[in-house]
Amino acid sequence: MPPTAAVPLIAWSRAFPGTPDQVREARRFLTGILAGQSVTGDAVLCLSELVSNAIVHSDSRKPGGQFTVHVEMNESLLRIEVLDAGGLWAGAGVPDEQHGRGLNIVSQLARAWGRDGDSETGWVVWYELATDDSGVAADEKR
Repeated sequence: MPPTAAVPLIAWSRAFPGTPDQVREARRFLTGILAGQSVTGDAVLCLSELVSNAIVHSDSRKPGGQFTVHVEMNESLLRIEVLDAGGLWAGAGVPDEQHGRGLNIVSQLARAWGRDGDSETGWVVWYELATDDSGVAADEKR
């Protein structure tokens, strides 16, 4: 029997201006891709948090700045990345009642998440969610 072929990965990317009204547009972009899959609500909530962080804390907020949403999906896994313009994150790490909860939400909903990059080249904050509807998380099937 021939080896099983890897499940193809489908990917989408879109750049958005780094302005607050683009949080809604990024949500619409992802909602259109997911087309009502059961993971849509959690995926859109996590995306809202990451896009808001890019707009509020990174150089993406500066005039002419932008952020990019990159989505990769196969039959069992959804990976979403938000790439910002880097810089020192304004207000980041200041614990108070108004800040610091977004990444906690992402950590509770995602099966994995992280941050790569730096202040010079830009930050990539990503998360992964299982996409199958079997009720069993993708990492529990291994």
